Amino acid sequence: MGYRHPFPLRWNDNDQYGHMNNAVYYVAMDTAVNTWLIRHAGMDPAGDVIGLARASSCEFLAPVSFPDEIEVDVAVGRLGRTSLTWDLAILRAGAPDRGEPYATGSFTHVFVDQTARRPVPVPDRVRAAVEQHLGLPEG
Repeated sequence: MGYRHPFPLRWNDNDQYGHMNNAVYYVAMDTAVNTWLIRHAGMDPAGDVIGLARASSCEFLAPVSFPDEIEVDVAVGRLGRTSLTWDLAILRAGAPDRGEPYATGSFTHVFVDQTARRPVPVPDRVRAAVEQHLGLPEG
């Protein structure tokens, strides 16, 4: 169970020190999560309910640079009533587990009404997709 999203690095993803720029880690994580939501949970970015980022973090553990091949491992850290916290790891493509990540991160989506921008329950289709594809977090 789980989801791995390939994220091909580009030459311009490197910073002046020759490794992936800090902001690109967040781009990779955001791309992986939103791709999963659209493909597996049927989220429509223009729909009545959307997920807004409430908080994010990233711990940089090892350098990575173009032309390295990476993947983002997507898991769920917490599934609340109106929010979902993603547990993410940036890994070497094809890594068998999360043993030696380049970075780990998380961010929290709060689901809101598109117009009113007020929290609403996590959509049933998202909950069902999490249970089916990612599993619920322990505890």
